[in-house]
Amino acid sequence: MTSPYSIADTSEIFTPALVVFRDLVEQNLDTMLQIAGEPGRLRPHCKTHKMAAVTRLELERGITKHKCATLAEAEMLAGAGVRDIVLAYNMVGANIARVAEFRRTYPDVELAVTADHPIPLEQLSDHLAAEGLSVGVMLDVDAGMHRTGIVPGDAAVALYQQIADSPGVEPAGIHAYDGHHHEHDAGERAAAIEEDWRHVEALRQRLLEAGLPVAKIVASGTPGFPIHAARNDPLIELSPGTTVFHDAGSVHNYPDLHFTPAALVLTRVISLPGENLVTFDVGSKGIASDPPVQKRAMFPNLADAEIVSQNEEHLIVRTQRAAEFAPGDEQLVIPWHVCPTSAVHKEAVVVAGGQVVDRWPVTARDRQLTI
Repeated sequence: MTSPYSIADTSEIFTPALVVFRDLVEQNLDTMLQIAGEPGRLRPHCKTHKMAAVTRLELERGITKHKCATLAEAEMLAGAGVRDIVLAYNMVGANIARVAEFRRTYPDVELAVTADHPIPLEQLSDHLAAEGLSVGVMLDVDAGMHRTGIVPGDAAVALYQQIADSPGVEPAGIHAYDGHHHEHDAGERAAAIEEDWRHVEALRQRLLEAGLPVAKIVASGTPGFPIHAARNDPLIELSPGTTVFHDAGSVHNYPDLHFTPAALVLTRVISLPGENLVTFDVGSKGIASDPPVQKRAMFPNLADAEIVSQNEEHLIVRTQRAAEFAPGDEQLVIPWHVCPTSAVHKEAVVVAGGQVVDRWPVTARDRQLTI
């Protein structure tokens, strides 16, 4: 059986290299659509791939609503043809003026940002109103993650009322991200998500009873994607991110998610520093370094690989098979966390049918493009 990770000719690939297997990406996108039921329910998060090419694959499948976390990502999406963007980040400081510039540059894009505090909301309102511009603002609700968001309750209702009453901004619904649920068992994860979700639903009901419009609820990351997809609620928009590429962490944590890792890192042996030790060139500049060092890379073809240490340009592995390797030998590794792995690469080598067919720029890896 041919491996889905076959590459006929690697001689022109510098390592470490991000390698995207296009066929697997398309397979993952089709699985996302199957879970969601139809493309209108999806608002995938581009922070995983940051690539216009992947965005266009989604648009080709009718996925027209998208989510991002930076203005650079929003600009990448708009440049790829997306006309409905949720920038799921609270705008503060100099980013407020950049929102206005984005609205001027892309007047045909429906843009919404998030807010969870009255002060930056007032500043955003004042700036946009002074320039005769307007943007949607979603209420960023803390669904239990305690990273950003306002706790459902009186203050949340008051803040959404402030959005409705302020010039230059319009109430655009609720953003409730619950990516903190890492339960391995799908049933346990569903029960934990449901416990948090009932507070979000109660808040939505309070807003509606106050006469405030709630056009949409942007919900779920990857862990809760199929759980929220099962809800019979036309206002819910599903925003998985990691699913498009998947990664070793998702494979380990969520065995019920039937996606396939589609973005790997090609690495080569550069040294054999001691008994049972092999040094590869996939340092922290080649793969995400936020997981614990022992989990940063999974070697699918080297089952006993134990990561000893990692530096900027080196990854040292202990394996009983070390004697089989020579400098220059290659391995494909699956990142434990693929989203920040994409961000450390300028481009991805694209493989389809075992052949290198393209190179995709990781456009939105930078904080700023032109805006």
